[in-house]
Amino acid sequence: MSRRHFMKHMAGASAMVAPAMMMGNAIRANAADLTSRGKSCIMLWMGGGPSTMDIWDLKPGANTGGPFRPISTSGDLQICEHMPKTAKIMKNLSVVRSMSTREADHGRGRYYMHTGYVPNPNIEHPGYGSVVAHELFDQRPYLEIPPFVSVGGGSVGPGFLGMSWAPFTVSSNGQVRNLKMAGMSEGTLGKRLEMLKLVENGFINQRRGPAAEDHAKILNKTVNLMTSEQMKAFRVTEEPEAMKEMYGTNGFGQGCLLARRLVEAGVPFIEVDLGGWDNHANIFNTLADNKLPVMDQAMSALVTDLEQRGLLQDTTIVWMGEFSRTPRINGNTGRDHWARSWSTVVGGGGINGGIAVGETSADGTRVETEPYSAEDMMATVCRAMGISLETTFTSKNGRPMKIANGGKVIKELIA
Repeated sequence: MSRRHFMKHMAGASAMVAPAMMMGNAIRANAADLTSRGKSCIMLWMGGGPSTMDIWDLKPGANTGGPFRPISTSGDLQICEHMPKTAKIMKNLSVVRSMSTREADHGRGRYYMHTGYVPNPNIEHPGYGSVVAHELFDQRPYLEIPPFVSVGGGSVGPGFLGMSWAPFTVSSNGQVRNLKMAGMSEGTLGKRLEMLKLVENGFINQRRGPAAEDHAKILNKTVNLMTSEQMKAFRVTEEPEAMKEMYGTNGFGQGCLLARRLVEAGVPFIEVDLGGWDNHANIFNTLADNKLPVMDQAMSALVTDLEQRGLLQDTTIVWMGEFSRTPRINGNTGRDHWARSWSTVVGGGGINGGIAVGETSADGTRVETEPYSAEDMMATVCRAMGISLETTFTSKNGRPMKIANGGKVIKELIA
């Protein structure tokens, strides 16, 4: 379709187009203000199951404790000595030390911690990102880029909410595959899109169910992405060198920097992946020399940067993996899978910071206080983001599914 042909057909609709353009200009003019009032969440996902008793809930002197020592923080709690930068910003974060869950398998634990539901072969539940994007998207009329972005790794999908709420996956440097026009002219692109639209409409007209409609929506979103100015948010390489170095020039550091840029753009949910925590052997050297320095630099930079830009109050940060590691140290100087007593971290977004919620026993083998579940953590995040816990979805088989599986808010975290 040529530009002249397009304008000829649009001439008769000019009376409708002008008000729409005025509304669009008004939205763009107030985008910064709208963004500042929007809630966002950044999930730092530690794939593999990090040993939280070596990071957030140390047991010095216990035969299960390992070699690391606790240090004081800016909050009313201690954390690992290999997290000195994070210790300085712990007034903004709190540790839930009384997590007690049931799933110690990687796949099942990942699904459960992302959805609040145990895997069920008859129902595919939506993850955090899809739920938050679904509930908050209408509050962001200016947002042209996806409301759920997964950085550095794939997240749990949208389940019965449909593919419109699937994660938009990018690399840690913001690179998005298959979004370039490959040098083709506007006319060629227009013709190809017209042909593709005929195919898409054919599937929809054949009543092939919601999957065909979802696919058409995703296609439209993809076309919009190719021309949206908001795609600049993904250009993390344009950040000043000093900012890149503050976060760390590794994948996780740049992923966290990208997350901050996406929060500024108004994206309601971003997940940043840092895998490699399945440490059945040589755990202490791996943590001290690799995992903890990377996490410490990026996590502390993210919280500091958000706070300095006035974004932390409206941005909830969640740190967790699918489970933790056994208190018992095995014969390979490693720890195995453990879900009975472990920790997650949450802060920002108006959540009470600088505290430890709950306690585990002196050897870390059991929770001594009220236990909390994946459902409770998800309910707490939803409450912090202003999402009603009375929300109920309907699955594809017609069953009502309560948001966060009916979990309870962790009262110590919410003012």
